[in-house]
Amino acid sequence: MHDFLEQLLGSTLSEGVIQAGLNLLVALLILLVGIWLAARLANFSQRALQRAAVDVTLAGFLRNLIYGVLVAVLIVMALTKAGVPSAPLVAALGAGGLAIGLALQGSLSNLAWGVLLVVFRPFRVGDYVSAGGTEGTVQSINLMHTLLVLPDNREATLPNAKIGSDVIVNFNRRGTRRFELKLGIGHRDDTDQVMAGIVRLLDADGRALKDPAPGVWIESLAGQTVNLLVRGWTSSADGWITQTDLLRAIKRQIDAGQISIPTAPLDVRLVGDKAVPAPLQDAGDT
Repeated sequence: MHDFLEQLLGSTLSEGVIQAGLNLLVALLILLVGIWLAARLANFSQRALQRAAVDVTLAGFLRNLIYGVLVAVLIVMALTKAGVPSAPLVAALGAGGLAIGLALQGSLSNLAWGVLLVVFRPFRVGDYVSAGGTEGTVQSINLMHTLLVLPDNREATLPNAKIGSDVIVNFNRRGTRRFELKLGIGHRDDTDQVMAGIVRLLDADGRALKDPAPGVWIESLAGQTVNLLVRGWTSSADGWITQTDLLRAIKRQIDAGQISIPTAPLDVRLVGDKAVPAPLQDAGDT
């Protein structure tokens, strides 16, 4: 009887060892084959996203995300097949993921906003934008930060979370820009003639768009000046230089006496042996 029990226990133990070995072998096979298939599937998804004209950076990120999720699932499946209880393992992975998420909260926020910036594209490389309180030309857009080149050629690296949580102004998106000038002329000037002359200057400049049409308006009447408002439209690339050239042309008309720029009169009072200039009060202020 004793010998029979020993043989039975030995047989059961041998079968258990064999079964455990088989389970371990199957778990290893699942892991190896699964990792190979996960890599193939992740690479296929990346190529499909690129064919769908998805941004290269976003396609690479999604490829790595898909691969990481598949590998994590494979590890859980393999360990479960090897006899490791799945519930404590899943709980441990969840706790570890929560701890990592809390530790990398700022980085994950930048990452999330980076994905949104790449997907929705409020700006592209080469656009001149105002974002995160900074103005500059977009040099590169990464998943964690965006690089701007400032007008004085300095570089600004902005976290994507700061950009996403603030107002984004894109100066190039619509292709055209409006410029605006303010000019004060004298009350004795022929206002209609001055306004028509500025319109002719705009019409003669090929960079100023005809649609929307440029215009000149009287903005307000001041004590010594008639304040004009000049508006015109150009392509985004020509806005600044067109505005500068228009100011130069108006200055030529001022030099030629066609437009007068009033200056405030001075009341010179003698105090002792010194002449002290004091600006005269406007008629409306007395």
